[in-house]
Amino acid sequence: MSADRRVLLGVVVAPHGVRGEVRIQSFCEDPADIGSYGALTDESGRRGFTIHPLGEVRGNVLARIDGVADRDAAEKLRGLRLYVARAALPPAAEGEWYHVDLIGLRAVGVDGKEYGKVLAVEDFGAGTLLEVGDKAGGRSFLLPFSDQAVPTVDIAGGVVTIDPPVGLLEPVRKGER
Repeated sequence: MSADRRVLLGVVVAPHGVRGEVRIQSFCEDPADIGSYGALTDESGRRGFTIHPLGEVRGNVLARIDGVADRDAAEKLRGLRLYVARAALPPAAEGEWYHVDLIGLRAVGVDGKEYGKVLAVEDFGAGTLLEVGDKAGGRSFLLPFSDQAVPTVDIAGGVVTIDPPVGLLEPVRKGER
């Protein structure tokens, strides 16, 4: 995977107080680490933001951002998505992967059947899911990201081996649930 890809590290949730501080929802393993990667960028990659974590409030990181001096300026950042270059992150531990590294990998069944590519990695609270499919065809399915359903991940080879649970890809007939 390309080293110049960017990774979403957090989102500015709201201003906090009157001196330009903000609350940031951090996606880092240690939320305060959001300030340890140097300047983060916006979605376009053109604007840089240096984050200085101050503590925690309401489950978010309380932080100061360079150049943001008052509540009005902080309010303008509400919803700002903060990114870092993938190359700035440490290597993933054995058996772990950054979501950005999984997206775009070919999905091949244990039987050799091609299912498309990993389109997205989702987590709705009950566990991580891979969205697998063909962007052009518009058809996709969600697959549990477990050792049973995804026995092999080969980042260097650009492929995940999948073993969809029985019935997952069966068409639903009218009147059946």
